[in-house]
Amino acid sequence: MNQLMRMMVLVVLLAFALMYGASALNSSQGYSGANTLTIYNWGDYIDPELITEFEKESGLKVIYSTFDSNEAMMTKIEQGGTTYDISVPSEYAISKMKEENLLLPIDKSKLPNLKYIDPRYMNLSFDPNNEYSIPYFWGTVGIVYNPELVKGIDFKSWNDLWNTSLHNQILLVDGAREVIGFGLNSLHYSLNDTNEEHLQQAKNKLKELTPNVKAIVGDEIKLLLANEEAAVGVVWSGDAAEIIDENDKLTYVVPEEGSNLWFDNIVIPKTAKNVEGAHKFINFMLDPEHAAQNAEYVGYATPNKRALELLPEDISSDERFYPSPEVTAKLEVYRNLGKRMLSHYNDLFLEFKMHRK
Repeated sequence: MNQLMRMMVLVVLLAFALMYGASALNSSQGYSGANTLTIYNWGDYIDPELITEFEKESGLKVIYSTFDSNEAMMTKIEQGGTTYDISVPSEYAISKMKEENLLLPIDKSKLPNLKYIDPRYMNLSFDPNNEYSIPYFWGTVGIVYNPELVKGIDFKSWNDLWNTSLHNQILLVDGAREVIGFGLNSLHYSLNDTNEEHLQQAKNKLKELTPNVKAIVGDEIKLLLANEEAAVGVVWSGDAAEIIDENDKLTYVVPEEGSNLWFDNIVIPKTAKNVEGAHKFINFMLDPEHAAQNAEYVGYATPNKRALELLPEDISSDERFYPSPEVTAKLEVYRNLGKRMLSHYNDLFLEFKMHRK
């Protein structure tokens, strides 16, 4: 028994030694909370040159990690295993993170460049007065398609996706809110609908779409559509811009029944170790020249009014990606539906995916 106890003590001491050694190594390499900034963002959602420039300007070392869904991001932050100084959630996720006390308030006095944000994108319902978040990008969900491959279909309506001539020709983004959302929109319901009868109607209608759906995919949807592996895709507007940049035969439209108007904002998670550095980074990204450079690289719409003036005219005047107020008036922001209803949306989406098999 004494020998077992000694072994247990040795194991504990060894564990502490390893932890201390890792911490010392990180500090010796400059990886401590005070001189690093840990960013948690969507994949390919910032110009890498801007990270390099920020490191040179601030003297901070940036550690950059990516996520592929708001839900995965929220779970990771809630668990607290890794501390992130910056994250970039979507509007409904911000609302949920506020409810669960996962965010630190923003000190706007440290953001002199905040004056460049268009007031239209401030003080929105998911974060009144922008107490916890700062606009990063915005956009829509719509349909990108190749007119040469879908003769006579203009996709002014979501219902055009059900055209029988599109057998095995449609790619969908792998997102429950997006897919259930356009199913609801096609029936002239809100994409935030919680009426069970309406949700079942949308699920059944989506099942009828199955013969036309070639695949439900992630980031690879951009390459597949650009390479004409499919004729049609339901995508986010920024992805559409990137696809069209690779293959100008394609175009993008937001159907007339309406769609999602989404916002991704920068937040500071409650577990942040470098709050001062986080504010420096936010202000750096709010600089009009940096915001314009980032928008041109990523392809999504910038909320930075001054940056918009710096973009090439063929980008800033393209109403497919910077739609008019008349178009945006028909669009809806995702609401935080609550844990139970969000889980139900995910279940309905899973049923749809399983039905395809």
